[in-house]
Amino acid sequence: MNKQTTILVVDDEQTIREVVQRYLELEGFSVIQAETGTEALDILQTHSADLIVLDIMLPGIDGFAITRKLRNPADYAPLSIKGDVPIIFLTARTDEVDRIMGFEIGADDYIVKPFSPRELVARVKAVIRRSSVGASNS
Repeated sequence: MNKQTTILVVDDEQTIREVVQRYLELEGFSVIQAETGTEALDILQTHSADLIVLDIMLPGIDGFAITRKLRNPADYAPLSIKGDVPIIFLTARTDEVDRIMGFEIGADDYIVKPFSPRELVARVKAVIRRSSVGASNS
């Protein structure tokens, strides 16, 4: 890794954010936290992220709405990231319809709470590896 990979973790539960941050930092990732959808969008106006771990059920703007904004950056110009930033949903929503919707609007992976932090890290690495390969093949 030439530059440190930055991951934005968006979850309204502080404990979840801290656990995810701890495990990701142990693997050498830089982590930025946001508690709400609005805070996440504010952060993305001034910071870039290489991947986003995103809860669906957030106060204000939910994870689905954030994903739609990120996948259609022309509709939300102030963001400092590309619309193809990898997104992993980390959520308590277990219904099949939610999982399908998540993938249809642009999620790269979908993990249901409760979750294994080690599995989350493995999935983060896999998504980054795939997105890096895709970028180098472009």
